Formats: sequence, C-alpha cells, structure tokens
Amino acid sequence: MIKKIVVANRGEIACRIIRSVQKMGLKAVALYSEADVGAPHALAADEAVLIGPALVAHSYLDQDRVIQAAHDMGADAIHPGYGFLSENATFAKRVRDEGLTFIGPTPEAIETMGDKLAAKAAVAGYDVPMLGGTDKSIESLEVAREVGDQIGYPLLIKAAAGGGGKGMRIVRDATELEEQLQRAKSEAKASFGNDMVFIEKYLEAPRHIEMQILADNHGNVIHVFERECSIQRRHQKVMEEAPASGMTPELRTAMGEAAVQVARSCAYQGAGTVEFLLDHDNTFFFLEMNTRLQVEHPVTEMIAGLDLVEEQIRIARGERLRWQQEDLNIKGHAIELRVYAEDPENDFLPSIGSLDRFRFALGEGIRLDSGYREGMLVPLEYDPLLAKLIAHGPDRMTAVRRLRSAIASAEIAGVRSTLSFGDFVCRHPAFVQGAYDTHFVSSHFSGEDLVPPDLQKSVAKAALFLYLKELERFRIPSTDSSNE
Repeated sequence: MIKKIVVANRGEIACRIIRSVQKMGLKAVALYSEADVGAPHALAADEAVLIGPALVAHSYLDQDRVIQAAHDMGADAIHPGYGFLSENATFAKRVRDEGLTFIGPTPEAIETMGDKLAAKAAVAGYDVPMLGGTDKSIESLEVAREVGDQIGYPLLIKAAAGGGGKGMRIVRDATELEEQLQRAKSEAKASFGNDMVFIEKYLEAPRHIEMQILADNHGNVIHVFERECSIQRRHQKVMEEAPASGMTPELRTAMGEAAVQVARSCAYQGAGTVEFLLDHDNTFFFLEMNTRLQVEHPVTEMIAGLDLVEEQIRIARGERLRWQQEDLNIKGHAIELRVYAEDPENDFLPSIGSLDRFRFALGEGIRLDSGYREGMLVPLEYDPLLAKLIAHGPDRMTAVRRLRSAIASAEIAGVRSTLSFGDFVCRHPAFVQGAYDTHFVSSHFSGEDLVPPDLQKSVAKAALFLYLKELERFRIPSTDSSNE
C-alpha cells in the first residue's frame, strides 16, 4: 500500500509529481538542497526534508541520504522524476531491497536499456527495425574499418553507456575514422567512466520520433502515441509536439507496435519512452529506450487526456492498466517549449542570475510547468530548465498560435531565456509546414535571428522614413491620371 511518496527531485518535475500525488489523496514529501531553500517544490509538498548542500553529489544524488529521508518520514515509495537517480539501476535495487517501492521500472529493465549494446541485444529477437552497425563494442581500429567498409559512410560512433550527444562522433569517410574513434572513446570515458563505443549507420537528416508506452505488472503494454522531438541543440531537445506532423495512421500503428515490442523485450513496467529515428522515406529505426518519465510528457497528456504520473503510481501499486489500445484517441495537438535559462544568441550557453521578473499569462489551452518563482536565483549547480510552456488546441496551427501568444505575453528578466528562440521556431516556414528534422537549428537558426521584435519594428520604421525622405529629393511632379 502506498500512502506517502518521497519525490527525489527538484524544480518543475518535482512540483508536477507533487500535484498528482496530492490529487490522488496521497502525501508528498519533498527533498531540497541548501540552494533550494524556499523553492516552490519544497513549499508545495505536505512535508519537506533538507537533503544536503547544493552540490548534487551530496544531495539529490546521494542515495544514502535519499533512502534515509524516506525511512525517517515514514514514506512507502520514492518517485525519482527524470534525471538524477531516475535511471540508476543500483538505486532502484536499493530502494526495493530497503522495503520501499520504486515508482519506475525494475532495476533489471533499467540496466538493460541503460546500456545501448545490451538494449540492442534484448530487442534483436522482437522484429524491431534497427540501424545497420555493430552489436558489440569496437575494440580496435581494424574492426572499425571493416564495419565502415561493410555498412558504408557516413557512420556514427556512439558511447555504449552514453547519452546527450557525449561520446558521439560522425565519420564521413575512412580518413577520419581513426581520429574520431579515439575522440569518441576518450569522451565516453570522461563522461561515463566507460570507453566502450559501437558503430551505427548515420542518417543525414532524420526526424526524432518517440513513442510513450505504459506497461503494468500483469503483462499488459500499450502505447500512448508519438511525440516529435526534432528541434534540438547539442543533441538535446528544446521543443516537442504531439502528434508528429505528417504522421499517417499506418506509420503510427507500426511504430507503436515496435515500441510495445521493445518494452516486452525487457519485461518493462511503468511509463517509458521508446525513441526512433525516422528517415525521409518514412522508414524508422530503434534508437534507445528511456526508462523514466520524459521531460516532454505533458504534450502526450494534453492530447491523450490522461495523467502519466498517476498511471506510474497506479502501476507501482500493482494495478492493471485502465485502458486497452483501442480505448485511446488523439484529441487535438500540443506543442511544448522548454524555457531554459540559456542565451540562444550565444550558442545556448547557460545564463545564471536572479529572476527579477518571471511572469506568464495563461490563456486558453496553455499549461505552465515550473519550479521557479520571481526573485529566485538560478543556481549554477543544476540544469537550467526554468519552466515548460505547453500549448494545446484542436489542431496544430491553433496550438502554434496559442504558444506564440503565450511566449509574447511572458516576462523574464535577470537571465536570458529560450523564449525568443521558441517564437523564432513557431514563425519559421519549415516548422509551420511540419517539414523539419534534427538539423533544424544548424540549418535555419543563427543568434542574429533573435533581434528583439520591438527593435525590429523600430529599425523597419527608421528605414522606411529614410527611404521616403530620399524619395522626396527626386520626386517628379506627376499629371492627374484619374481618367486613365
């Protein structure tokens, strides 16, 4: 029986989990670091525990402190959110061994899907399309050359234990292979403590499509449609939408069935996401599985009309799924902008400071998930995500218009943010037409595109004024042409 849940996270996702926990009539315990004293998630919970200093290794990532806090507060379960300890198989096992419920998949599923080579091996027998490449770690340059000759260039070297673009190198011809292999292994070792890498065929301009799945402890697995996640910087997402633009019912069914098979390959339980690359000819390939709640889960909630956190808790309590696949329908369209404290005019570098103004006007179809309030400091120690601004409408263009309106009415001062980038994306013809891929930022965006709208208008008016004044100098009196 689950009555009290420790939310082992911070920021917007902690606030969002707390809402669902309390909606279900359960008690929520927040954990907060010294940098998060007075943070919204700590104030929203029924109880809150100081977990340690700002440094994550001694607070949010300290397994001993998190588990001890759960025991001290009489909690029955721990919800890890995303990031931090959410995909740590050792932590999930410790929680289970301590007699607590881990609201997420089994440690075994986390471990399998957390290693890309193990994931490929698990999925291999389930008729899921996969990119050509290796199913083992590349141990030598000679083997890498053989693979390159076999699958052809360009190819992609990827860290087996990696993510977020680290330990990832594109190799366009054989002359680059040795250098890029060494760089990928070195970066993988530095980032993940593991220099194992493998090779896959590189797709030049794919779309990044992911399928939300739900799986209970009784063998039932369904998908909750797809999300388009191709607007990325540094291989990390900035905007997402659901459903994907141009998705056919046949392709959705095929990708959904493949996602369900991936979940079955590791006996998955809970909410998870199966990620695919979609090529220009609508062929798709398994990329990886994220064994947690995704940052972008709200767009799925908006179009499906369900609460994914509530479903996670119900599954953890041993309940059966409340739906079969045919019960779910897509209702409208949703788009999410991740509002980061980053400077899009300066290669999206973090922008640290005080939120002197932090205001959003929430109109029809607008949802805001945030863990900050006006006057707070944006600490250097954590991810710079301030909020998620989500727009929903009966169709895609209504959602786009609503998101643009919400962006225009938002006020953030003290730090730079990705609000202006979100407006740029919403106005760009490639996005409006739904004809974009994972290279959208590199192909279409420059920091110079983000001249503030008021300044754009001022410059335009000044230019028009100077043009008209110049025209006056050369004006030739004209005859009356009213009868022509």
